[in-house]
Amino acid sequence: MASRLAIVIPTLNEAARIRAALEALAPLRARGHEVIVVDGGSEDATMALALPLATHVVKAPRGRALQMNAGARAARGDALVFLHADTRLPAHADELVLGALERSSWGRFDVEIEGRHRLLKTVAAAMNLRSRLTGIATGDQAIFVRRDAFPGFPEIALMEDIALSRELKRRGRPACLRARVRTSGRRWEARGVLRTIFLMWRLRLLYALGVAPQRLAREYADPR
Repeated sequence: MASRLAIVIPTLNEAARIRAALEALAPLRARGHEVIVVDGGSEDATMALALPLATHVVKAPRGRALQMNAGARAARGDALVFLHADTRLPAHADELVLGALERSSWGRFDVEIEGRHRLLKTVAAAMNLRSRLTGIATGDQAIFVRRDAFPGFPEIALMEDIALSRELKRRGRPACLRARVRTSGRRWEARGVLRTIFLMWRLRLLYALGVAPQRLAREYADPR
């Protein structure tokens, strides 16, 4: 039975956010859980700011899948939680995750997207419903998994969360927690919410049709 979490946070130039992210996790560290920051080559003060506030700070090649796998290798906890630097776990997340892992080998939270645009609530509701129906989770939903059931993220340039979900789903349906993580809508708002919706659906469709993740990553980085 899992009793200790390892929260893995991949970072790249997150100096503006990493202190607040780690301070929010201080109660979990005080209860004996690990917080592992895995940096992919930041050119700002991310690592220096993280060092006093994390259990471990690890360097890894750039790329979320590569970084999260490096964090998993450094972890000692019984269960892994993969968390973005701009996402906040709900109160008592450890109790929720450990309770869910008594029933399932993996799972995720519902998500709430913070921001001014009124469509962000609709986007989050759609993400949560789609995930519940399909058993596929996204990185924004703070995927968690028992350490002994974690196969590693496929080390691809994009859609690593979808690929991992598909692999884990073969072993059992996820625990879909209705408690919500809160994630920033900054990228949605910077690109345009409707534009981002269409982009993400296009990339998912292309991925399902077998387009190489490296090509999708280039389009995600430069959607024009």
